[in-house]
This record gives sequence, C-alpha cells and structure tokens, in this order.
Amino acid sequence: MLLDLVDVFCGGPLGGNPLAVVRGGEALTTEQMLALTRWLGFSETTFLLPPTDPAADYRVRIFYPAGELPFAWHPTLGSAFAWMAAGGVSKMPGLIMQECGVGLVEVRGEGKRLAFRAPPLIRSGPLTDGERAEAAQRAGVDPEQVLDAVHAVNGPPWKLLRLGSAAEVLAARPEARAPLHTDIGLIGPHEGGEVQWPNPQWPNPQWEVRAFFTSPLGILTEDPVTGSFNAAAAQYLYGAGLASGDYVAAQGQCVGALGRVYVSRDEAGVWIGGDVRMVAAGAGMPA
Repeated sequence: MLLDLVDVFCGGPLGGNPLAVVRGGEALTTEQMLALTRWLGFSETTFLLPPTDPAADYRVRIFYPAGELPFAWHPTLGSAFAWMAAGGVSKMPGLIMQECGVGLVEVRGEGKRLAFRAPPLIRSGPLTDGERAEAAQRAGVDPEQVLDAVHAVNGPPWKLLRLGSAAEVLAARPEARAPLHTDIGLIGPHEGGEVQWPNPQWPNPQWEVRAFFTSPLGILTEDPVTGSFNAAAAQYLYGAGLASGDYVAAQGQCVGALGRVYVSRDEAGVWIGGDVRMVAAGAGMPA
C-alpha cells in the first residue's frame, strides 16, 4: 500500500484542508480502513479502489473518525488529484468520473485545480427567529450584524448567516461547545483592506467564509476549508442575486489556513473548485 498526503483548496503551501489518500488497499477490511483513519487523525481519509461501474475512472471509499461517508467534497477533489498524480488517465479528457457511495460524481479540470458540481439544496428558506438567534449565539455573532439567516442544506444541515462584511465574519467568536449536528456557516463580502495576504499573486477574495460543526464529543470545531458549505453558500448567493459571475472565497485564516475556493456557474450548474497540492507522495505502508 502507498499513502499520499494532499492539501485541498489551498491558497498557499500547507494552506488548505489536508487529506490522506491510500492506494493499493483493496485487501483492507472496513474495520481496518476505519482504524487507519482514526490513527492518521485527519478529518477524512480516502481509499482508492478499482471501479465497479464501467463508466467510472476509479472508486473511492471515504472515512472519517466515526465511520464511512457516502460522499464528501474536499476528499473528492483530493482523491481525484492523487489518482491523476499516480498515473490515472480519465476516459474523457478534462472530466473525471468518481464512483463512491452516492454513485457517480463528476470532477472537472486539469492539473492542480479541480472542481465538483454543487449538489442541489434539499432545504432552503429563512430560519425561524429562534433558529436565527441560536445560530448567532453559537457562532459568536452580534445579532444586529446578521443581514440574512437561511437554511442551506445539501447534506450537512447548514444554517447560513450573511454578515455585512468580511471583517465581521473574522471577528466572530464561536462558543466552545454545541449540540451534535450543529452546522453553522458565516459569509460576508470583502470591501478591500480587511486582509493582507502574504503573496500578492494570490487572487483577492470577494467573500470571506467560516464554517463551524460539532465533533462527536460536542466540541464546536472550525473547519479550515469546507466544500459543502461553499457549495450551499454559492447557490444562496446566486439565487439571491448577490453574486452573478465567477468569484473567489477565502476561508480558514482564523485557524491558520489560507484557503481559496473558486466558484463559477454555467449551464450545467454551480462549480466549486480549488487548487490541490501534493505534500507527500507514495509513502510505503505495510500490507
């Protein structure tokens, strides 16, 4: 077996969301895959396997410390990148077809920047007054700063709070603990000058994003970069007329990350893209 470590949605070296990708683990049992995931300690670890669907380029199983996921966003981009880096060639140029627990998932792009198509929202609409107040309290946001509060559910039950500026997003101070299945995302526009990025060649973001979720122990955790929330936020922004063309979102600087998410829309839907970098390739593992 071989182990790759990749950085997904990165805006600079070691700036994104880390992922471990295991190649050659066909003989591993589900229990062994879960045990390795827990030992590695990343939010997710994926296992690249031969496809069972003739339309797929590869199959992936996605694990997090508490079990297996049918689909996840940053593991999808990281797995596609690791598969290509190991010599994988897609059946259709510029389009990778991943087989996973939800079926076939399209990933497009070439080189280090890849994108997935945002899944449809399964719940939208405004939060109740009580839900809005609770979400603001949990996220450590002044309720007077909340311009809109909506459900943005595409799997995780995201509650989206739109604030007036990136500075207000960055100033939020979330609570330490929250009930299980608490998923709160903040988004606010950049007005210029709020963030001094280390590398002037990186594109300036139009939106600042933060996302919080509860760990299995009830700790409210901030995610470095979140594919699912960025997908839901993009659909909200386009639907509300707050975004029209392509835009760049920044995420993660409050936890030491420099995430960049590249959002676009075409006739096929909304696409959530990011750069992926190899940190360590092909580390040997005992069978």
